[in-house]
Amino acid sequence: MEGEVGKMADESSVLCAANSYIEKFYWNPAYRLPEEVRKRLRILAVRFTEEVGGILILRFHERGHLELQSVSEEGDYLYDEIGAELKLRELSAENQELFQKLELYFQGMEAIRRAGAVCENREA
Repeated sequence: MEGEVGKMADESSVLCAANSYIEKFYWNPAYRLPEEVRKRLRILAVRFTEEVGGILILRFHERGHLELQSVSEEGDYLYDEIGAELKLRELSAENQELFQKLELYFQGMEAIRRAGAVCENREA
């Protein structure tokens, strides 16, 4: 999973991921969200990978859009791509309000980061 997360670092920011192959959950420590939110995301990610298999990645793109992506390891013939896509749509619909709030959170964090960078440039 670390390799998969690392590959995406340049195009997006990973919030969390669950990996059914090594039975691990990853939380990006850069996001300091309430424990209740972290727990909810962990439950939905782990349940997804238990049902579908593969790896579930929740990541933010530069403009703040939260994307759910399911991937599998090469040669995993038990992974059902169509079932994974249907489950992703179901998760998105069921958690629409939570995901919208996470997008607002990310956009706010990015605005703060950019404002800090502008201040640093002015001081230099």
